[in-house]
Amino acid sequence: MKNIFEKRLNNNPFEKKEAEKGEIKETMAEENTEQEIVEETQQEEVSKGESAQKDEPETCQAALEEKIKQDYENLNNQYLRLAADFDNYRKRQAQEREDLLKYGAQECMKKVIEVVDNFDRASEVVNKIDDVEKMKETFFVLNKQLMDSLTKLGLEQIKSVGEKFDPNIHEAVMQTQSEEYPEETIIKELQKGYKLGDKVLRPAMVEVAVK
Repeated sequence: MKNIFEKRLNNNPFEKKEAEKGEIKETMAEENTEQEIVEETQQEEVSKGESAQKDEPETCQAALEEKIKQDYENLNNQYLRLAADFDNYRKRQAQEREDLLKYGAQECMKKVIEVVDNFDRASEVVNKIDDVEKMKETFFVLNKQLMDSLTKLGLEQIKSVGEKFDPNIHEAVMQTQSEEYPEETIIKELQKGYKLGDKVLRPAMVEVAVK
């Protein structure tokens, strides 16, 4: 009898239900705990996201300011280099102009010196020459050498006699009525004119025919 009673006690349905209720409560508590953990995790992630969104504009602003600062420094360095280059160029140009004014006639003088040397040699023997023709020959040789040297430097004699009068290169100091020459034709050269390249150094003084 005792064993049967104990067995029944062990198989008590009320105790089983209470045990089942306890297990359910524990399971629900565990599930609630897990849900709370998930919710806390989600809340932390949301908080981090909101914090990151708040920090993002500040980060972008700092990056933009850094880029503007770098661009400014680059432009400033370029300006300083250009200013230094221009200053060097200006000084170099000033020195070249000064050298041109001081030594611009250097090549011309070299050519003329050669003629001067010949004049010096001729002056040493001029008193010893009795032949007039020899003197004339020496003079013409020296004169030709001088003109050849100046021609090499770009000096050009302006054409006059027989040419039509051009006020750009001729200066009419006399006018003569003539039926022999067309009007405004140069019939006589009173002083030679010269030009260097396209620049007139001295206009030719001429006499011009008029009707």
